[in-house]
Amino acid sequence: MTEDDLDRNRRHFLAIATAVTGAAGVGAVAVPFLSSLKPSARAQALGAPVEVPIGSIQRGEMVRVLWRGRLVFVLRRTDEMLARLEENLDNLSDPDSEVVDQQPEYAVNGTRSLRPEYLIVEGSCTHLGCAPLEDFDVRPAEGWGGGFFCPCHGSRFDLAGRVHKGVPAPTNLRVPPHRFVRDDLILIGQDTGAA
Repeated sequence: MTEDDLDRNRRHFLAIATAVTGAAGVGAVAVPFLSSLKPSARAQALGAPVEVPIGSIQRGEMVRVLWRGRLVFVLRRTDEMLARLEENLDNLSDPDSEVVDQQPEYAVNGTRSLRPEYLIVEGSCTHLGCAPLEDFDVRPAEGWGGGFFCPCHGSRFDLAGRVHKGVPAPTNLRVPPHRFVRDDLILIGQDTGAA
């Protein structure tokens, strides 16, 4: 082997070693950079669907959960509550849920739900975003069949989250996308495969 061949082999080795080292350096820099573009675990959790076990909720009881930083009410209605949904419809601003962006298409019905027994609505008054309180007691003298009352400005919603006439809230409570994973489990935030 001549000295020229040795120099050529050294240069070839150095070129390959430099390329491999450079590629490793680029990879070492690229991995953390690309990882920094991925949303944090907290950000992913804020946008992620929320599973709500409903097997232990008794009829007439309500649970509250957080989804995307929003309060969501899950109410298991009694037969009496469901019967009251057909009463005093003329007191409601939007009894037929005609404002389409207030609920998914599968909740455009008299109960505003996939399954009549369960009401799932965002617990945020559509007036200024206050949290309405549940008031399920019936007071016929006041024309109140039970539902949700916003103490801040007096907005009232029935047991399907439909807004009463003459109150500050302009629209019904929003129904978030949701589906029943099983009979005892609801997934709020995703409605693909809704049953």
